[in-house]
Amino acid sequence: MEYGICLHSVVPVRAEPSHKSEMVSQVLFGELYLVTEKEESWCRIRQLFDNYEGWIDILQVHCIGDQEFLRLSVSETYITMDLIQLLSHENDMSMIPVVIGSSLPALEASRLRIGQDVYLYEGTVSGAILHETKRSNQDVMQLKQQLIEGTRLYLNAPYLWGGRTPMGIDCSGLIQMVFKLQGFHLMRDASQQATQGEVISLLGEAEPCDLVFFDDVEEKITHVGMLLDRYNVVHCSGHVRVDTIDHEGIYNAKLQKYTHKLRLIKRVI
Repeated sequence: MEYGICLHSVVPVRAEPSHKSEMVSQVLFGELYLVTEKEESWCRIRQLFDNYEGWIDILQVHCIGDQEFLRLSVSETYITMDLIQLLSHENDMSMIPVVIGSSLPALEASRLRIGQDVYLYEGTVSGAILHETKRSNQDVMQLKQQLIEGTRLYLNAPYLWGGRTPMGIDCSGLIQMVFKLQGFHLMRDASQQATQGEVISLLGEAEPCDLVFFDDVEEKITHVGMLLDRYNVVHCSGHVRVDTIDHEGIYNAKLQKYTHKLRLIKRVI
């Protein structure tokens, strides 16, 4: 088994080993992955954060040894909080732009060591540890406020299938990244996220930051959003936006119609 880490700003993950294939996700700087297969100039990877699989160009792969992978994977991972910030290589001071939600594993005193390379980062980070912990009611209320504030950083970001950044993001990418900023692992696709958390039976029983899922004519879950309160939902449809919601689904005031049919409500915190 080979291991790798993303040392580029953003790397596209494709469904098939071809640049013509659809982008199904992205790897952000500092995210770790396993290389599970190779085919000519492509590597199939499994991302450590969410176990999502796909193909990346072998020229964008940076392999690390198993001991380095273990060191980075068990270290506290800091998450970048600036919309975009520069990371500099200590040796030649070359710059790498990193977007919000990128990972900085084992960051110490603004220095990030990956193998023999050392990078310097002076931006804002979240020190959240990415695992489940018990929280008091006060902590949960504070966390929910932080999640809501996090959605504002992505408002008006254009819809991009497979995207995970403010320059382009999809509905499940938005939810995953907003929760990642606060230290939570959510799965990548809406249908996968729908398997997480506790079912809430009625919209009237829902709370801020509960996730709402929507299905298509074939009753397959294809869309997800996050409740800001019982009447408003933030989601990505065309762009990241806030719309009203009721027991039928999302109502777009501009279009004057329901655009998504409510299927499921889940509580993950």
